[in-house]
Amino acid sequence: MNEILQILSENSKATPAEIAALLGQREEVVAREIKELEDSGVIRKYMTLIDWEKAGEGYVYAVIELKVALQRNTGYDAVAERIARFSEVQSVRLISGDHDLSVTVRGKSMREVAFFVAERIAILEGVQSTCTHFILKSYKEHGVNLTDRPKPKRLVITA
Repeated sequence: MNEILQILSENSKATPAEIAALLGQREEVVAREIKELEDSGVIRKYMTLIDWEKAGEGYVYAVIELKVALQRNTGYDAVAERIARFSEVQSVRLISGDHDLSVTVRGKSMREVAFFVAERIAILEGVQSTCTHFILKSYKEHGVNLTDRPKPKRLVITA
């Protein structure tokens, strides 16, 4: 099962037939295991990593750190679940350190993200303070290097 997950994490387009060939298993067995992983929620989504800048769609990303007042019986969950419902929000994580939650958001401009934080996040009950960090450049996402440096060309050696 873990081998199947590893293959799918690196190539979500891998078919049960391809995975079966790599693992020396029958295709039907692999397909059944993948279905069970999907049904149980182990596999949550198949993804495609898109370079939106190259596609002509410039997005602005920011990481917002939040200090949250603990709520009785729910801890941080109530605030985190409410924030997760916003379409601008890409991820919500409970973190250690000076802040409690880390929220990654996406918008069309820095202004749009700033207004989202001020008008939708900072005003939520339980949010004590926010600290916004705009992402200026990404070098690696989901294990994929995003820099397009040309590979060095080797000189031909002739005798």
